[in-house]
Amino acid sequence: MKGNTVTVEVKLQRTNDLVTLHEPLVKRIAYHLLSRLPPSVQADDLIQAGMIGLIEASRNFDPEQGASFETYAGIRIRGAMLDEIRRTDWTPRSVHRKAREVAEAVRRIENEKGRDARDVEVAQAMGIGLDEYHKILQDATGCRIFSFEDPGTLGEEGFVAPDRQTNQPFDNLQNDDFKQGLAKAIKGLPERERLVMALYYDEELNLREIGEILGVSESRVCQIHGQALIRLRARMEEWLKD
Repeated sequence: MKGNTVTVEVKLQRTNDLVTLHEPLVKRIAYHLLSRLPPSVQADDLIQAGMIGLIEASRNFDPEQGASFETYAGIRIRGAMLDEIRRTDWTPRSVHRKAREVAEAVRRIENEKGRDARDVEVAQAMGIGLDEYHKILQDATGCRIFSFEDPGTLGEEGFVAPDRQTNQPFDNLQNDDFKQGLAKAIKGLPERERLVMALYYDEELNLREIGEILGVSESRVCQIHGQALIRLRARMEEWLKD
């Protein structure tokens, strides 16, 4: 019995040591994410969620798996923050609805014409002006955060990071066919949309930095990003069906 008590105490001490040592990692990830999110997202909320992820990581880490604790914890911390962002989704339902309508218009046009749908065509199909269409794209960009390292599902309300509470064996996160389909859809995006996606998700630049590279405004980058997300939703429609 005494041996078991000592073992538990050692594990608790190791957990406390790992948490204390890696608190700065939580803040670093939180502020990195914060630079790419709307002002309504609070740093304290991300840090609190990240600390929970860090504690879970310290309890479950197995050094025999080969990965360093910092790498393992970073994934769990970031995941906990993304879960918190999704849980407290700030986006009005009208934004999700309009994004779905745009995706449907894009799908119809591309099926009919056999090429990428153009902004003016989508706006005309929806019976709205280009300014209103571009506003929808900007809103769609702000409603979700997405990571190629943590592939999400194209849910009913747009791009959604996978729910880590689910244990369904065929969850899209675990489905190689889905990942391959998403990779193919991304590769098939128009060149500028593909470049924005790569700079935003692979290089982790913010919209302002991407705008400087492309020589366009931050709002234009936001529109291109939103168009890319909606086009992907339209092209991945088969994964949305029951």
